[in-house]
Amino acid sequence: MSDVTLVSRKVAWLRVLALAVAAFIFNTTEYIPVGLLSDIGASFGMESAQAGVMMTIYAWIVALMSLPLMLMTSKVDRRVLLLCLFVLFSASHALSFVAWNFNVLLVSRAGVALAHALFWAITASLAIRLAPAGKRAQALGLLATATALASVLGLPLGRIIGQSFGWRFTFLAIGVAAMLLLAVLVKIMPKVTSEQSGSVKSLPGLLRNPALLSLYLLAVVVVTAHFIAFTYIEPFVQEIAGLSHNFATLLLLLFGLAGIAGSVIFSRLADKHLSGLMITAIAMLTLCLTAMMTVAHSAYGLVALSMLWGMSFMIIGMGMQLKVLTLAPQATDIGMAMFSGIFNIGIGLGALLGKSVSMNLSLNSVGYAGAGFGVMALTIAVLAFRKWPTTAPAGGEQVSLH
Repeated sequence: MSDVTLVSRKVAWLRVLALAVAAFIFNTTEYIPVGLLSDIGASFGMESAQAGVMMTIYAWIVALMSLPLMLMTSKVDRRVLLLCLFVLFSASHALSFVAWNFNVLLVSRAGVALAHALFWAITASLAIRLAPAGKRAQALGLLATATALASVLGLPLGRIIGQSFGWRFTFLAIGVAAMLLLAVLVKIMPKVTSEQSGSVKSLPGLLRNPALLSLYLLAVVVVTAHFIAFTYIEPFVQEIAGLSHNFATLLLLLFGLAGIAGSVIFSRLADKHLSGLMITAIAMLTLCLTAMMTVAHSAYGLVALSMLWGMSFMIIGMGMQLKVLTLAPQATDIGMAMFSGIFNIGIGLGALLGKSVSMNLSLNSVGYAGAGFGVMALTIAVLAFRKWPTTAPAGGEQVSLH
């Protein structure tokens, strides 16, 4: 191998790594309210469940704006777009730091959500294009690992910072990290013309794809199931299980570590057993949600449950992303924008339903409510994957989804 080739591969991997770090930062900030709800609520004289509306508003802005913003920017150079997103992202976190009331905090989170809407619509396909030849799957795997690390490192670290210095400093730290990465991206990211992003003309074809539509339906139901309970895991551990805030941090850490284990399992089994793997993971997720109250007063039980839960949800998320990329090969950005929007409908709906359940029934019911949606998701998955076991060729190769 020549020096030039070696250098080009190193640079290619450096660019993919930068995108992975960006994914880590974006995922950390999306989920960080989960670890700080009690503190944020207390600082504004609100209950944790009331502060949970942050998750709903953020998610629904992403859901509503992912596709419109993707279409509006479909011809924009991806380097320019990425740099602009990071400027908006960093400025919004600065506003979060100084937010003088809850409404200002919501406005700042709206700015982050707009950046998020475009970031996840373009990142998967961008990583594939920037990866070294023959390393597309590894590039996606790196993004998935960064996603898991957001739970392993980002969420617990953000919670530790918030517990030590106040929740505002968690948002400040995320904003500073984004500015540092922006400086790196300016130096290493090449011009990347829009390619296979799709356009409005792509929509009818995507909307006539029953396999893709069934996957979108599955996404909104299973993500709702997860976030009904996960959004309120911190107050659940402290108020229902009667355990410390440090134990809540430990559970979030273990959840993320299990997510990495899930990504390893996925990488080894998904090529030949994707649908079966996803059905098993959805069943395990449903079981975990059902068992929340059963193990609530056992620290060891909660540890085991959180690890099985984290592993399952990582497999589900990676599986749905792979299927979308396979089912929309000629309009990957549009397909992923729609998926990101629908995924976030599930996040917002889950957070909203979890709030309603915890305030109108009780916090100890969030697991059962989530399990109800889990059963629905399992039914959809079994029916859909049996009816559409394979997809159209992607990149000239037949891709099996079972």
